[in-house]
Formats: sequence, C-alpha cells, structure tokens
Amino acid sequence: MTAFSALENPDTDIGLCGWLLVGVSILLMLVTLPISIWMCIKIVKEYERAIIFRLGRILRGGAKGPGLFFILPCTDSFINVDMRTISFDIPPQEVLTKDSVTVSVDGVVYYRVQNATLAVANITNADAATRLLAQTTLRNVLGTKNLAEILSDREEIAHSMQTTLDDATDDWGIKVERVEIKDVKLPLQLQRAMAAEAEAAREARAKVIAAEGEMNASRALKEASLVIAESPSALQLRYLQTLNTIAAEKNSTIIFPLPLEMMHGFIKH
Repeated sequence: MTAFSALENPDTDIGLCGWLLVGVSILLMLVTLPISIWMCIKIVKEYERAIIFRLGRILRGGAKGPGLFFILPCTDSFINVDMRTISFDIPPQEVLTKDSVTVSVDGVVYYRVQNATLAVANITNADAATRLLAQTTLRNVLGTKNLAEILSDREEIAHSMQTTLDDATDDWGIKVERVEIKDVKLPLQLQRAMAAEAEAAREARAKVIAAEGEMNASRALKEASLVIAESPSALQLRYLQTLNTIAAEKNSTIIFPLPLEMMHGFIKH
C-alpha cells in the first residue's frame, strides 16, 4: 500500500494479531507505570515533525508535532523530519552547450520539506535524491542553451531549473524554493579568444570615434576659414592671439615669421 492510500484510509485494519499486540503493549505500559511513561512521551521541536509507525503502518493524522506526543512501547516507532529550509551546492558540472562549447557551471539550491509523510514514505533519502536530481537538471537545462544565453540569462535558467525541480519533487513532499547559478567557468583558450574579440571591438569603436572627431574638426576648420577669408585682419588677430598663448608658457622659443611684403623694400635698396 502506498503512502497516498494510507493517508486516504487512516483506519486501515491492522488485523486481529495486530490489535492483540497493541493491547499487550498498552497492558505492559500500565503495569510498568510510572517508569514507562518516560518511554512513551516524546517531544519534537518547533521546526520538526514526527511520523509515527504502529506495527509498520503510518498512524492516522499523519505527522505529529510540534510539542508532546505519545507512543506505545514495542509496537510504535517514529522518525523525526526537519522542516527547515536546507541549502546545498551543486558541484561543478561539465556541460556541452547548444553551440558545442564546453563550460563548467555550479549553483546552489534551497528547498524544504513541505509534507513530512510523503518525504518519509515515498522515498528512501529525500535529501540525496534532490541533490542528484539538481545535478541532472542543471545539465539538461544548460544543454539547450547557447553560451551567450548562459552568460546573460542566468535568472531565466535558474527559474526554469526551479520549476523543473519543484514539479519532480512534488511527490516526495519537497518544495524547491530557490535556485541560483553561482559561476560559469569557460576554457582558458575560449577566454583568450573572447578577450581578443572584445579588444578588437573596442579598438574598432575607438577608431570610429576618432574618425568622427576628425570629421567634425575639419568641418569646424572649414567654417572658420570661410569667416577669416571674409576679413583679412581676422587672420592677423588670430595670429597675435596664438603668439600670446605661446608666450604664456615658460622656456618657450618663438620663431616669428616675417611677411615677404616687408622684405621687398630691403631687396630693392
């Protein structure tokens, strides 16, 4: 009988022999009072639940706790289940992406036990099973993505993994609360190739920006030359302003050119 049918039919008959053993256990407890009371009273903490088995069957009512509960000696046993959120690291997984690039990816998963009865009755070790399932899910999800998608869409990948894990562990009473991708490690050769590509792209952008600057400067010089051509005295004023700027600096040697018109008079003499 599965855990689902046991929960749906909590009054399942344990048989005449079973009831006889239960009666003997109760009688033994009454005979050995008050010593036996310390063996029958159990306590579970606020974050724990107890699953009680009577002659191998889950007792009606499902999980017990928190607080006090009673068990019968010899016929009852119980298992404590921690209901707190548990986190674990997904070991680095070597994944071949959709565009045939090998990357190493690791992550972290946060989950908690939502149904203690299912976590005990439906699976041997819910924690180990969730860890193994997280590793295979990580490889399966990343195998459908390109390298660019893995590097840029981490949140979408984590959400897809969380949904897949939550659906797969629902029958185990597990609730996957959060999945995060921690690190994506690329091969060294691929890192160098990507760095060279990024450097080439930066150099190309720098050359484009420099060319645009030269073009804008040439346009400004053209406009300035048109303004100066309209007034010859403007060129002399600009020349004097340039000399003033140079003279403001210390240890400057200024070569002052003379117009050829001034030399014509000396040549004639």
